[in-house]
Amino acid sequence: MKTAEVIPLLILFFFLAIFVVFVVLVEEFAEGLMEAFRLIASGDPEILGITLRSIYISGTATVFSILWCIPIGVALGLRDFVGKQFIKGFFNALLGIPTVALGLILYLMFSSTGPLGSLNLFLNPLGVSIGQAILITPIIISFITSAVEAVDPDIRNLAITLGASETEASFVVLKESTSGVVLAVVAGFNRAIAELGVVLMIGQNLRGRTRVLTTAIALETTRGNIALSIALAIILLGIVISISFLTNLLQRRLK
Repeated sequence: MKTAEVIPLLILFFFLAIFVVFVVLVEEFAEGLMEAFRLIASGDPEILGITLRSIYISGTATVFSILWCIPIGVALGLRDFVGKQFIKGFFNALLGIPTVALGLILYLMFSSTGPLGSLNLFLNPLGVSIGQAILITPIIISFITSAVEAVDPDIRNLAITLGASETEASFVVLKESTSGVVLAVVAGFNRAIAELGVVLMIGQNLRGRTRVLTTAIALETTRGNIALSIALAIILLGIVISISFLTNLLQRRLK
């Protein structure tokens, strides 16, 4: 056969092979998807436990981070001081920190031989929450700082002119940036609940204790339990999308 005749045949076989692989994958995914919805509808206790644990751990992490992120974000947004740009740049740089690297650092800190080993945070849901809180801190601070800086400076100046103290004026600005603060908190929670590296390094994916949606998805996928992996992934996406949707509704009401 001539080369001109062989090339079209090779191209044809190539696309046929791709089509067959695609059909097989789609069929496997469809079967897994149907089984996943069956597991969700049946109210499987293990899936329910993993879901509630994920929300609890990530929710706790978000609450922890709010305690220091809001004061720091407001201070960076309102105050002018030496080193401000360096601090802002530092938090912005931490947005891209490899989560496995952070997990390793926390592992060395929290493990029984580490400096904080006596606190028993390793293999502990509280330790996982603290790890997630540290991870999402740069995200929340950066969002809040931007939201506060976007508020018209005249609002703060007017509050001070009317007799408000610096603290009271800061609260006025914070109130004006409520929409941005809510967005920062939601972004932080969504990042926390979708985290894998830090959770795996600190919690080690212990069943009934530190196993959350992301670690369970990774585990069940390696086991070949695709249906359960898809079910957990659907729940995870559902939580993130639902919270984002409700946040959008809340922001519209606040405007």
